[in-house]
Amino acid sequence: MRKRLTLTAAILALAVLAAGAADFSQYASPDLEPGECTALIIGKLASTDGSVMTSHTCDGNYDSRLTVVPGKSFKPGETVKILKDLLYSDNPSVKVTVLGEIPQVEKTYTYFQIAYPFMNENQVMIGETTIGNKKELNNPSGMFYIEQLEAIALQRAKTAREAVKIMGELAEKYGYADGGECLTVTDANEGWVFECLGGGPLWTKDSGQPGAVWAAVRVPDDKIFVSANRSRIGELDLSKPDWYMASPNVFSLAQDMGFWDGKSTFRFWEAYAPKDNPYNSRREWRVYSAFAPSRNFDPLARRYPFAVTPDKKVSVQDVMAIYRDHYEGTQFDLTKGVEAGPFGNPNRWATKSAPNSGGWERAISMFRCSYCFVSQARSWLPDAIGGVLWFGEDAPHATVYMPIYAGVTAVPKSLGIQNRYAFSRDSAWWAFDFVENWANLSYSYMIKDIKAKQAQYEGEFFAMQGPVEAAAAAMYKTDPALAKSFLTRYSNDAINRVVGEWWNFADELVAKYNDGYLWYKTKGYPDEWLAAVKYGDSAKFDKYKDLIYPDEK
Repeated sequence: MRKRLTLTAAILALAVLAAGAADFSQYASPDLEPGECTALIIGKLASTDGSVMTSHTCDGNYDSRLTVVPGKSFKPGETVKILKDLLYSDNPSVKVTVLGEIPQVEKTYTYFQIAYPFMNENQVMIGETTIGNKKELNNPSGMFYIEQLEAIALQRAKTAREAVKIMGELAEKYGYADGGECLTVTDANEGWVFECLGGGPLWTKDSGQPGAVWAAVRVPDDKIFVSANRSRIGELDLSKPDWYMASPNVFSLAQDMGFWDGKSTFRFWEAYAPKDNPYNSRREWRVYSAFAPSRNFDPLARRYPFAVTPDKKVSVQDVMAIYRDHYEGTQFDLTKGVEAGPFGNPNRWATKSAPNSGGWERAISMFRCSYCFVSQARSWLPDAIGGVLWFGEDAPHATVYMPIYAGVTAVPKSLGIQNRYAFSRDSAWWAFDFVENWANLSYSYMIKDIKAKQAQYEGEFFAMQGPVEAAAAAMYKTDPALAKSFLTRYSNDAINRVVGEWWNFADELVAKYNDGYLWYKTKGYPDEWLAAVKYGDSAKFDKYKDLIYPDEK
């Protein structure tokens, strides 16, 4: 029995106080810790063009303002402030606070700042998904939240593996204060799944113990991976450092906290974040069943493989399509049934009723998404060109994925303007959010118009991708700065044009779908919906009594 085991009772007692007497069960209800994002990794041998891909839907009310933070050189002794709530800084009521400072490095790399920073100049890309953890692990003394780990790693890392090590070391040394998080970390050669949780409420910087518990597993090159708001890392073989990494307390903390007996098979998710819920598993099933249908995965299975070999290689367009999914064509199709209304609306709003129910089916594409992306990292091109992030504001099903290269030096002004509480036609986010909201009036009709526009713009971008990158590569050989300038102009022109035309599209939809008509032609309710709501029953004459009241005199 370890010496630290004698502290278990105290740790649990403090954890109960910190969590407000929280339930330490396996989070059977989505009302406890549902999480909000979905992230994928596509290995280079699993993709159609040999690129390594990751992706992310930032589902929730987060800051989608995008800026490019240039790399800099620093003098010895300089520090960097570690912040809390920066990812909500577009909300006027939120105050960003400084939790501490750490030593700055000699030189940082250019990276892209958003709620969850996602790319740097070295083709290092990061997706995110909240996975939760047992409340006993909460660490109120920690300095780092996940988005700040991402930002520091992107400023300092040349590779995905290096980014994982940087984040793990920082979380251990300075403490991790956030809830359980999963990051999908990729570069031009490989992809890693990094899961990080707190080290417990008794931790202090001077305790001599790690301020976090974390693990990372490399995704095989010929496989795909999905994380949908629950821990996915299972067994760890730390004798294989090319495939597994973890904090030094990954096994001992589980024993000390009573999460693992030290004899049975150790699984990271089972010890620290044992969430089993259709809210999470259904999305895992959807991704794997779409890309590996031959496996015939059961949608009611408790757990799916960590990574799966797809039946055929996966393209960027395939990933975009699955991110726009609402289980169409399956038994869980959210565009069907009375819940979808007369016009097949897959969106399901939050409800305060029936708190102990299973809740609505949770789709991959969500109306409450702040932004989304699908990234490509490619080893055969210079980093400035090989890294391209297809960025969309708001929900995947109603956005356009627009190209942003790792080498761009600026992004359009409209991507940096957002205030959810003040509508603005200067904001790219509001353009896409408005169209997504207006489509709720007649979804089955308007989604066809939206898909046509998406196909138009994205089709053009994919057609231009080869020639644009070839031209940039030719410039890069003699003048890298010129190549970056060229890519900046191309990306910005593409984004500016789409955003401007999307506002025009919004105006068109307002006129086209107005007062329950389609350009003043009756759309009509579907027969099956009319039958479901018993249309006309109350207006039938046979419902009336044969009773006539006389006129009053």
